[in-house]
Amino acid sequence: MSTLCEPFRLRSLTIPNRVWMSPMCQYSADASGPDAGVPGDWHFAHYGARAVGGTGLIVVEATAVSPEGRISPGDLGIWNDRQSAAFRRITTFLKEQGTVPGVQIAHAGRKASTDAPWRGGAPVGHDAHGWQPVAPSPLPFDEGHPVPDELTVEGIQQVVQDFAAAARRARDAGFEVVEIHGAHGYLIGEFLSPHTNHRTDAYGGSFANRTRFALEVVDAVRAVWPEELPVFFRISATDWLTENPDDEREGWTADDTVRFAADLKVHGVDLLDVSTGGNAPKARIATGPGYQVPFAERVRAEVGLPVGAVGEITEARQAEKIIENRQADAVLIGRELLRNPYFARHAARELGGEVAAPVQYHRAT
Repeated sequence: MSTLCEPFRLRSLTIPNRVWMSPMCQYSADASGPDAGVPGDWHFAHYGARAVGGTGLIVVEATAVSPEGRISPGDLGIWNDRQSAAFRRITTFLKEQGTVPGVQIAHAGRKASTDAPWRGGAPVGHDAHGWQPVAPSPLPFDEGHPVPDELTVEGIQQVVQDFAAAARRARDAGFEVVEIHGAHGYLIGEFLSPHTNHRTDAYGGSFANRTRFALEVVDAVRAVWPEELPVFFRISATDWLTENPDDEREGWTADDTVRFAADLKVHGVDLLDVSTGGNAPKARIATGPGYQVPFAERVRAEVGLPVGAVGEITEARQAEKIIENRQADAVLIGRELLRNPYFARHAARELGGEVAAPVQYHRAT
């Protein structure tokens, strides 16, 4: 049996293989009206194809916990029951194919209210269904971006409750994994990093204060999420700023991630989905095949928390080696699954393993 094709158990949930789909925004929901944030035919076909392709776990794209938590007006949401009900069609189909359905719940913070990437990704105003972003501190993401409103303590607590409500709706929608988005310079990551968090109250300054909001979100989600099902946390292991002398403040580091991972484990997080970057637009990042895997490997070795690895993982034997070498417990595939929805089935064939295939397709296996 290929190690990539082996099942993986978290709490009472068994994920059938180690090829998982990273959350990747589609920017394809209605922007306003009663169907704002509701998944539609595109989302059903998009996720359904990867389930038919044998993917063990599909983590649905960043799904906003509130209207102002969207990255773009076209983002999915799970702040109302209409959205939750629409997701059931997707989760039911994924389960029928043997795939575990997961969802990433998110708040975009200062990077909210932007256009779709294929339209340039620039900030949009109220005339294009935009809104005023919020953040831990009134610091714009980049030139040309608005200054976000600084969240009050009352506002922070409202966001915590929004995450809890989103998790409840995610379970009602049939999801079996919920992932809290703390990466890529969105709201939770903005609180974590001294580069974006300049607060002087209980939510800023020290490491304990900067991680307070994230842990409050984890606790609120874990309190409403079924005990028998896992909670993931996605993190940017580094802002890639520690060697940049032009930055006013050092950002979040790999050492911070290891320290924080231990806290997340205590608070009931079952797996850390380890990415990097996204918090500083001018950070210098040296990319390449598997370039983010060492960050996941270090958390796994030093904390003993299960991890998922990402970052230019495009080939079956490359993915297999990551699992065999105990660098990660699973690989989360992004762009390669956009190119090839059947990556898991092709990898199994190449490695001599097996993944689920629909009976309708057995003549081709």
